[in-house]
Amino acid sequence: MKVLVTGSNGFIGSALCGRLLDAGMEVRACARASAGAPAGTAFVQIGDLADDVDWRVALEDVEAVVHLAARVHVMQDVSTDPLASFRRVNVDGTVRLAMQAALAGVRRFIFISSIKVHGEHTQPGRPFCGFDPPAPQDPYGISKWVAEQQLRQIASSTGMELVVVRPPLVYGPGVRANFQALMHWLVRDWPLPLASVKNNRRSMVAVDNLIDLIATCLHHPAAAGETFLVSDGEDMSTADLLRRLGKALGHPARLLPLSPIFLKLGATAVGRPELYQRLCGSLQADIGHTCERLGWSPPVSVNRALMQTAQGLLR
Repeated sequence: MKVLVTGSNGFIGSALCGRLLDAGMEVRACARASAGAPAGTAFVQIGDLADDVDWRVALEDVEAVVHLAARVHVMQDVSTDPLASFRRVNVDGTVRLAMQAALAGVRRFIFISSIKVHGEHTQPGRPFCGFDPPAPQDPYGISKWVAEQQLRQIASSTGMELVVVRPPLVYGPGVRANFQALMHWLVRDWPLPLASVKNNRRSMVAVDNLIDLIATCLHHPAAAGETFLVSDGEDMSTADLLRRLGKALGHPARLLPLSPIFLKLGATAVGRPELYQRLCGSLQADIGHTCERLGWSPPVSVNRALMQTAQGLLR
């Protein structure tokens, strides 16, 4: 199979390209810059997805597309119109690629969306499932949901098979952003006032588990037309995550007991209420449909994935 992977230089894209090459597939990698192009791939440099990209060369003889490239969620967006900025890349750019892919005869299009299509948090004991009505609350989640809807219209009118995957936070060796910052805090033995945050539950997915699901979706006949949530299959509280991650790093987490009420007041006082939700709220994904439909289960355990992630930082 010849597969086009967009966003191939990214955290997920580079890992996926390596997995597909190991499986004997021919991989055509696409990104804005050639630096860091995955070894063994046929690389095609493209421009900004917000521009009118001509995908014809990249799509030649391609049987499947995995679309990872996107304008990603950031904690503090400096754009004057965040929704418009997200839509230009995540909706308009995605639709252009999908239309050209259908015209080029691509059989299957895998779109990596986000759990944020469902919302920002879940109620205790009520995880999101793929059949729940979408309720995105921020520009990133809205842009992913709008893209999904337009992709379904393209699939319906052209016959190209669409698969949508909605991951939560993805972690693994080389992870950056908030997860990397968390590891740095632990390695520096900073005391963290999060010992009392033990009743929330959050789903995450190790990069190896995510790319295993994507690889499955490339060839599984039952994946066509489906939407899949993905996670490690084991949800953790914030305190549990910190303790297990600290153990993997060789720096036991120094957790101080502080009532979540005070954490909420502190986050509100500094104008960052979303920090409280991310640290103390729940966000769970039910992957039952994914496992049943595809006969799939996460191949990497949470403890092993955390150890691999820690080793990636400590090297």
